[in-house]
Amino acid sequence: MTSREQLLASTFVSLADTLVADFDVIDFLHTLASRSVELLDADAAGIMLADRHGDLHVMASSAEEARLLELYELQNNEGPCLDCFRSGRSVARDDPPAMRASWPAFTEQLQGLGFHSAQALPMRLREETIGALNLFRIEPGRLSATDREIGQAMADVATVGLIQERAIAASELLATQLQTALSSRVQLEQAKGVLAQRAGLRMDAAFQVMRAYARSHNHRLSDVAAQVIDGSLDDDQIRQGPHPTPSAAPRT
Repeated sequence: MTSREQLLASTFVSLADTLVADFDVIDFLHTLASRSVELLDADAAGIMLADRHGDLHVMASSAEEARLLELYELQNNEGPCLDCFRSGRSVARDDPPAMRASWPAFTEQLQGLGFHSAQALPMRLREETIGALNLFRIEPGRLSATDREIGQAMADVATVGLIQERAIAASELLATQLQTALSSRVQLEQAKGVLAQRAGLRMDAAFQVMRAYARSHNHRLSDVAAQVIDGSLDDDQIRQGPHPTPSAAPRT
């Protein structure tokens, strides 16, 4: 196995390993950018990712020049990375005249920084495009077919890893929210029992009293329940508090 093949294998392992506890998305993307330069016939690389609103942001670059070019694309709404993200397909031009015909301002900026070729590969899984990998070359012309295939494979693996990491993070957040809700419900049931016993109320009446107090004071029902349990909320105070208005609702 050649050193390039070894580096390629190592890169795919790194890009697939997003399940570690200390996963760092910025470091992950910088790995993709730097390895793209090492493995492909490119002199610089940059990565843009979309936020949940679909707006692109510069996330990583192998060199400052690449970062500046990507920022220029966003600021001027022109360039291969934007076209790639919008279409979900790779974008390239054969030579500087063809580039100037498509992206006149961007091409001038590109050449001003010493590059003569720019192309973009989509970071896409099926129908979902989450960003694009920009590749810049000092020499004009496209990447070779082999390099394009390798670059796209790297972008694909990175995309799968990122989407997987996002799904796990969302799942963990949902699980945390559910556990919080369950804990709050247990606490509420406990508070109902405490108030019912102390104030001589039925359980359903105790709940209505706490709910009315939460509404009229714009408190979370879970917070009122906690105060009932620890005794910091006086029973008479909660029973004699102002009645809620029809439009009021407790914050949960």
